[in-house]
Amino acid sequence: MKSTDFVTDYFKQIKQALDDIDQTQIYTIVKLLFEAYRKNRQIFIIGNGGSAATASHFAADLSKGTLKRVYDLHEARFRVISLTDNMAYFSALANDLSYEDVFIQQLRNLINSKDLLIVISGSGNSPNIIKALEYARRRKAVTIGLLGFKTGGKAARLTDVPLSVNNTKYGPCEDVHLILAHIITSLLALQKEHHD
Repeated sequence: MKSTDFVTDYFKQIKQALDDIDQTQIYTIVKLLFEAYRKNRQIFIIGNGGSAATASHFAADLSKGTLKRVYDLHEARFRVISLTDNMAYFSALANDLSYEDVFIQQLRNLINSKDLLIVISGSGNSPNIIKALEYARRRKAVTIGLLGFKTGGKAARLTDVPLSVNNTKYGPCEDVHLILAHIITSLLALQKEHHD
């Protein structure tokens, strides 16, 4: 395959994956996140590899990109954190316990009933993602999945709102996840502007 053909095909995959997204799921996610904002609940975001980077990016955007007046001490904010960012704690859990425990152990310190857990995963089958989802459900938290590989894997069955990308390759799935994060953040900023 020529490089020009590869690029054209990649663009087609992204366009098709976006066209296949169930847009009602996006609005459901926005509604849940906005409710968490209004009720001062915590939002946790997790992922591995490229999805870990998206988790950090999404948390940063929700934290700062939804603010109208960044220096206003009275403006309500999203209480959001990516559990991929404290590498001292993350690596201690991976080294001393197991990589499967890097998210569940953090959630045991932090998550409460009705908080939100957003998982980002291409396959939806990573053991640390599954363990985190199972624990969040036991704690009666709300679970959201930005997933891929068409079915969303095991994670799709453990999330209250699974949103799966209709593609079987990591690149397009991760690309679309970041686009979805930007769309969700932008919608929340608009909704917050009209609400406050």
